[in-house]
Amino acid sequence: MTFQPYIFLLLLLAIGFLAKNNSLMFAVAVLLIIKLIGMDSKIFSLLQSKGINWGVTIITIAVLAPIASGTIGFKDLSAAFKSPYAWIALISGMAVALIAKGGITLLAKDPHITTALVFGTVLAVSLFKGVAVGPLIGAGIAYMAMRIFDFFK
Repeated sequence: MTFQPYIFLLLLLAIGFLAKNNSLMFAVAVLLIIKLIGMDSKIFSLLQSKGINWGVTIITIAVLAPIASGTIGFKDLSAAFKSPYAWIALISGMAVALIAKGGITLLAKDPHITTALVFGTVLAVSLFKGVAVGPLIGAGIAYMAMRIFDFFK
């Protein structure tokens, strides 16, 4: 039995505690519990293969909840497009979705890059109060940067 995953997870838990990052602490605690009860071989592969899609779905539900509740309607949508900031938000949303598409390609093609992306995400979450949506967007940015690097190489 190797203790490296436990030590790594406990270190991440400590970082989350020091940074007062509840999301990181909760995620690490869930992973530790899964590992301690011996379900890691089944659940971790499922989380690795489907987790990002589940996360994107949950975020999408949260973003669409104001529409479903009636807080945001067509009147708000039409009023928003009179603002230059709304157009900036629209273009940014499109750009990030296209960048993330490249991230999915990169993670499927070069899964070893995930280590650096996860570590960068953990640092940003724990030290700078970031939000852990970074691996997919980070992979997309990395994919774009790699393509640019290859172009000029």
